[in-house]
Amino acid sequence: MTAEPTVAPTDPRRLIYSRPDALTDRSSHYCPGCGHGIIHRLVAELIDEMKLAPRTIGVASVGCSVFAYDYLQVDFVESPHGRAPAVATGVRRVRPDAFVFTYQGDGDLAAIGTAEIIHAAARGERFSVIFVNNGIYGMTGGQMAPTTLLGQKTTSSPLGREASLAGYPIPITEMLALMPGVTYAARGSIADPQLIGRTKAMLRRAFQVQLDGGGFSIVEVLSTCPIGWGMTPVAAMEHLAHEVVETYPLGVIVDRRAEAPATGGRG
Repeated sequence: MTAEPTVAPTDPRRLIYSRPDALTDRSSHYCPGCGHGIIHRLVAELIDEMKLAPRTIGVASVGCSVFAYDYLQVDFVESPHGRAPAVATGVRRVRPDAFVFTYQGDGDLAAIGTAEIIHAAARGERFSVIFVNNGIYGMTGGQMAPTTLLGQKTTSSPLGREASLAGYPIPITEMLALMPGVTYAARGSIADPQLIGRTKAMLRRAFQVQLDGGGFSIVEVLSTCPIGWGMTPVAAMEHLAHEVVETYPLGVIVDRRAEAPATGGRG
């Protein structure tokens, strides 16, 4: 007699993860616990979901942020340190049809590139800025950055940052938000899955502002640097979730398109 074929039970599993097309299929070189990989994935997901890949040009400058071109499958331009906003301005002027964004760290954007980011915001340049703030110079040896917290120890502030010597942490996104040319400014975090989802929504809004013809948009993303902070990845995430947000509160700082009064037509 022929045995009856065995029918396998229905597989209850479902696919909940897949690599975005805009994210390269390669291993990450970032340090354990670094937040760049999470942020790269958010950007790649949005590029796919908003169908932006064919028209996207990214600009990144010196620092860990520059390696975004290894992981995001879009055209990229590498700029000198801090000069990404100036380069993005040039890209926007010659390619008005493109979707343009910069991907910058805090030492890059808030220190060596302060003039570039301020004047791009003042002009209301139509590109989106992804500002990764981990409060330290990660690539060059863990030195103090403009965003380093008071009391935080770095290789250039081994006893902790003192306001009397090095000033206070610079809330650069709030400063930029004061300018009328800034259409959208927000601050998110990667400290837990819920905050990651909110950060993605902020990035989506910043991208949409540009697509709708708005001006300058920026999303600051609070991130980790466990090696530079001298912490384990778990401790770094805890520090990000509790201590860092005391200096850098989360949320939308300005959304001028949402705030603009509706114009009614004549009946």
